[in-house]
Amino acid sequence: MASTYTWPRGAETADGEELERWLAGHGWEIDPTVFMAGVLGPAVQVRRIHSTCEEDGAGLLILPGETVLFDGERIRLHPRAFASAGTSA
Repeated sequence: MASTYTWPRGAETADGEELERWLAGHGWEIDPTVFMAGVLGPAVQVRRIHSTCEEDGAGLLILPGETVLFDGERIRLHPRAFASAGTSA
């Protein structure tokens, strides 16, 4: 069963704790060796629990405001639904 999680813009400590619980429930964790801060809030790098870069690659970087999808095996970015750009009359 697929499930999603949205990493909020301007994330705070409680948001990180919530993400850690969600990830752990799917066998993933926040990579403690990567930290990125930005204007819209922190980005987080996630990886499978107990994995190394050699085993699973670099993991996945989640930017503020992005939604990730767990598909039963892996975590990936959830496709965004873009509104079609209409023209004004």
